[in-house]
Amino acid sequence: MKTTSFFAAALLLLVFAVHAEARDGDDADGVVIRVMAYNVEFGRSATPEEIGAAIEPYDLDVVTFNEVPADDWTARVGAVLGMEHAYVGEISSANHKDKYRSILSRTPLTETREHRLTGVGWNPASAVRALTTVRGQTVSIYALHVSGEAPRDVPLADRHAIYLLDEVVTKDDAEHVLVTGDFNDRVGEPTLNYYREAGYRATWFDLDMDVTSGSEHYTWNALSDGRAGVIDHIFYKATGNMRATDGGIAIWDKSLSDHHPVWAQILITNSAPQR
Repeated sequence: MKTTSFFAAALLLLVFAVHAEARDGDDADGVVIRVMAYNVEFGRSATPEEIGAAIEPYDLDVVTFNEVPADDWTARVGAVLGMEHAYVGEISSANHKDKYRSILSRTPLTETREHRLTGVGWNPASAVRALTTVRGQTVSIYALHVSGEAPRDVPLADRHAIYLLDEVVTKDDAEHVLVTGDFNDRVGEPTLNYYREAGYRATWFDLDMDVTSGSEHYTWNALSDGRAGVIDHIFYKATGNMRATDGGIAIWDKSLSDHHPVWAQILITNSAPQR
């Protein structure tokens, strides 16, 4: 009986050790970073504490928000999650109230900056950017919100998301880059095709999820029966030995915004990146 109890206790300790290792983001193949992108519709439908409680189970390293209120809203989410580092932009989408972009991180943020996006659409628009280092891997993170994308007949070069890619992101010399947020565009449409051709890969491809127009998946409108498709995305630099190993669309019993958040577990390895 004592021998059985000893082995049971040893097995239990082993399970706890493996779980703790996974929570730390360690992986036999590299370093795991967990990220979520969430358009919170200026906090209209939930408090930051409610949103923090909803996303806490995802054990995130980074959260990028858009249409987020200014002041301490992002920090209040961080207080729930134990994430102490936040950067909030100062350009509100389409001159609306409390539609900023922010980055919330478990690790310190450096080289923070907001980039105003020019082009055709509802100006102003912007993206915020920061560097953070997670378990030895430094990642450049962008949170964008393209508010009211340009009509389809407008050249790609004049669209906000394309301006960000051409004039900012492709000039970022970081090895590991994430571009996240509300693109107001769907996989298979011109803007996101442009990103893919430029060497940035949506996590959906790794997860084998069909999020093209007409699929069953959607991120907007989460508060009604209207399903406008998946317009929120997480892209990564495909030349940076990164790939998504888990993730999806977070759908809860009660929606806390007109968007469902999207999340991904990103593995950074020493092996050749996927294309």
